[in-house]
Amino acid sequence: MHTRQPEVSFWRAVWRLGRACTHIVAGLLTVLLRFPRLSPEQREIRVQVWSREMLARLGIKLEVQGDATLPGPLLLVANHISWLDITSLHAARFCRFVSKADVKAWPLIGALASGVGTLFIERESRRDAMRVVHHMADSLRAGDVLAVFPEGTTGEGIELLPFHANLLQAAIAAGAPVQPVALQFIDTHSGERSLAPCYVGDDTLLGSVWRTVRARGITVRIVFGEPQTAQGRERRTWAAGLRETIVQLRQLPAPR
Repeated sequence: MHTRQPEVSFWRAVWRLGRACTHIVAGLLTVLLRFPRLSPEQREIRVQVWSREMLARLGIKLEVQGDATLPGPLLLVANHISWLDITSLHAARFCRFVSKADVKAWPLIGALASGVGTLFIERESRRDAMRVVHHMADSLRAGDVLAVFPEGTTGEGIELLPFHANLLQAAIAAGAPVQPVALQFIDTHSGERSLAPCYVGDDTLLGSVWRTVRARGITVRIVFGEPQTAQGRERRTWAAGLRETIVQLRQLPAPR
């Protein structure tokens, strides 16, 4: 059972939201004006620092377990709860995401996502999925760290949705390892799961953002599992195994 999370005052929430919006604009200006002059390593550091600051401005604490520093080639496979998932993972480590094409059209956020190398996919198009798989495989062969949400959409974070296996074909084709990653949003005070950042069903993005900035305290807990290779498994079997691993990672106790 999940009790209602205590809320901050209306004006504190407005203050958080305003600070977050100015941070987004500053990030966009950095991408447009400074990124062309930075090395890939400098860009990665900027993205991670920006993401950690964004969480702080939203009143969210970051908690990381496991090894978040593995080099590429590597494919991160994570469960999907919120519009905050990408920022949260970027705060833990830099990676290039594969995201639904809708995100590209979001004001400001879409431009930021494009600027940090996100690969966009039309999920309804089988042909576009194959294009992205080939692009992902090439990126993995080049040593990149990519990240995907194989549920294909957000859930409440209580039960994981079935994993789609298509994008795992890129790791199989490139012979790259996959690292399972478990995401949870926790009420910092009670230790219970926080539903404030969820973005599912009839939720609007603005509604989810407002619930998040009204929450008194949220911790995003990210658990990085051990990397694994296909070991002869076809993609559907591997996807099911990765889903079960993430379920288990989400049950690990928080560090003391």
